[in-house]
Amino acid sequence: MLDTRERHEVFPFRVAAIDVGSNAIRFLAVEFVDHRNWVELEFQRVPVRLGHQVFVTGMLDASAIRAAVTTMATFRGYLDNLGISRYRAVATSAVRDSRNGAELVDLVRRESGIRLETITGSEEARLVWMALRNRVELGDGLWLSGDLGGGSLEVSLISAEGIHWTESHTMGTVRLLEDLGEGETDPKRLRRLLSEYARTLRFPARVDPGRIEGLLVTGGNMEALADLAGVGVDDRGVSRLPLSSLKELARRLARLTVKERVSELGLREDRADVILPAALIYGHLATLAGVEELVVPRVGVKEGVVLDLLEDVTGPAVHASRLEQQAFNGAVALGRRFQFDELHARHVARLSQSLFDQLKDLHQLSELDRRILVVAAVLHDVGQFISFRKHHKHALYLIHNSEVPGISREDRILAALVARYHRRAEPKAEHFLYQDLPPADRVRVNRMASLLRLADAMDREHLQRVPGVTARVSGRSLVLEMEGRGDLLLEHWALRKKGRMFTSVFGLEVDAVRAPRQRGPAVI
Repeated sequence: MLDTRERHEVFPFRVAAIDVGSNAIRFLAVEFVDHRNWVELEFQRVPVRLGHQVFVTGMLDASAIRAAVTTMATFRGYLDNLGISRYRAVATSAVRDSRNGAELVDLVRRESGIRLETITGSEEARLVWMALRNRVELGDGLWLSGDLGGGSLEVSLISAEGIHWTESHTMGTVRLLEDLGEGETDPKRLRRLLSEYARTLRFPARVDPGRIEGLLVTGGNMEALADLAGVGVDDRGVSRLPLSSLKELARRLARLTVKERVSELGLREDRADVILPAALIYGHLATLAGVEELVVPRVGVKEGVVLDLLEDVTGPAVHASRLEQQAFNGAVALGRRFQFDELHARHVARLSQSLFDQLKDLHQLSELDRRILVVAAVLHDVGQFISFRKHHKHALYLIHNSEVPGISREDRILAALVARYHRRAEPKAEHFLYQDLPPADRVRVNRMASLLRLADAMDREHLQRVPGVTARVSGRSLVLEMEGRGDLLLEHWALRKKGRMFTSVFGLEVDAVRAPRQRGPAVI
């Protein structure tokens, strides 16, 4: 919590969010008057359907790219006129899944100067969680959230503390329309086809409907459905739509053509065709969750972005800590999917954090690097799910091709490489992924991997016999004073072996000794 002096210095300030979605591009500029409240300065929604053809051909359409670049140039003008320098522009499923998404990102930068970031489904879910937490009183319970866009559906198990599990499904409204609706002229047949496809969505066993407080659903289609059903909003701007009303509305929509939905219901053309797939997906999601109503908070990615920017401005240290905790939780959830040794993973992560913090003056790495190291430490052994032999290389593949909340795709590549180098060969210029890194990122990977090797060596037997360590540089040596039980002979041997990379990276010999007294373990 900020004190009064800090609030006076920070507020008011302005930020902006740009959400480049599959069905539209949205711009939101706000002025924060305090740490919870903002005044909307500008909101625009431009119906650029980037998802058109992407989900069939895998390529962004040239005309859609031109329209998106023009729109972003207009948004650049809004930023300049409002005097906003702090913003974040994010692109979701259509750009993420296209083979030529980099072309759009480059054109936007050259034509408007806006830095467009292609985010993962898990990052999309994290931003939505930020918005939900600000709008809805989540209490102490677990909630299911579903964020449906044109290209994907992000389903998450959340609480006030963070995201406990998330999955991104290629089940967006535009995607379904492109995949299933092509050439289909019979509306009844299309509705049956969409319904059957929606029913392919399943939850993993860990999501117990009996423990869920409710279902939170976001996306422009959900807000339109709530409006069509005639449900109002409470004093926080939240609507509650009965599942029975949603099902009846889906049946009504299925009886109307797209033109009739525009003329009779007043829907925009770019909403009228995708709203039926949305209604069917939301309905199936509610049925899976075992709820009788859908909670519609009327927020989404763009609100999450501005709140994320708020935290970065008002409390960067707290913000970094929260991102790290979310990344840790996401890594643990991913590790459980691959049946990892959770006690060992958590312990190595604790030791890695401890070494990182004690040796900051030596390694000169950032808080982002600390977060990447935590993910790599938690997941360094997940490759054993495939085979113990070469499990470091299998870990590289699994991490590289998975999603973890709190880190970007680029950061995930670094985490995958750090995990890959927790054992065996040190990095070489010709190694997969490593060869594509710029020199500065190679240095980061080398330094993080050398710390991970030390942490992993201190739990060589996976028995957590070294609860803590004190690290200090003495002359040309790194002295590690290990706390622990027994003679720790195996840990000393492992450190001599795995410490060679640390020596090659930092030029310091690793000298492991027993600590003179016991200390409690660090807490993650």
